[in-house]
Amino acid sequence: MKKIILIAHISLDGFVANQKGGLDDFEPGDENLAFVTGICSEADTILFGRITYTMLNTFWPEAGGQPGASKAVSDYSDWYNSANKIVASKTMEAVNDKKTIVLRKDIIRHIEQLKSADGKAIVVFGNPSIAQQLIQHNLIDEYWIFVNPVLFGKGILLFKETDQKQKLTIADTRQFPNGELAIKYVSENKHHETI
Repeated sequence: MKKIILIAHISLDGFVANQKGGLDDFEPGDENLAFVTGICSEADTILFGRITYTMLNTFWPEAGGQPGASKAVSDYSDWYNSANKIVASKTMEAVNDKKTIVLRKDIIRHIEQLKSADGKAIVVFGNPSIAQQLIQHNLIDEYWIFVNPVLFGKGILLFKETDQKQKLTIADTRQFPNGELAIKYVSENKHHETI
């Protein structure tokens, strides 16, 4: 069975982006990127929404070949290009790329079928809408939450209210020179508990 790994960069007050959807207040770092690439090497599939797909896909396919690209950027770009991509969107048109499919409906059913197969993990990048759907159906196995030393005050929250309670265990932590703290949580329960 495939694992689903959520990777999300958040502010200390729980936002994945500012009010305009921007990520400029998260300070990047090569050490951080190399660490994320290591997590992603467990996966061969990315699940994301239209906005995240568009944002990543306009940069990462060519990033590794740009002059002055660091080893971390090249390695992540190589992984990104090798990964299968699933875009959950009701509005996005089909993409002319054999490694990319667009899911317009029955997203959870499709992900449950994909998860039940053998193979490498599926990575979900900090998309609150998709994350919430997966949480409601108890489909996330690991949460890698990268907490950044910044308070947004307002923005787009990663987690929202839910009627499901899930117990998590801290399995790993890592601190980076830019002050970001990565925490790995593993889901303890495979069945919902109603609050």
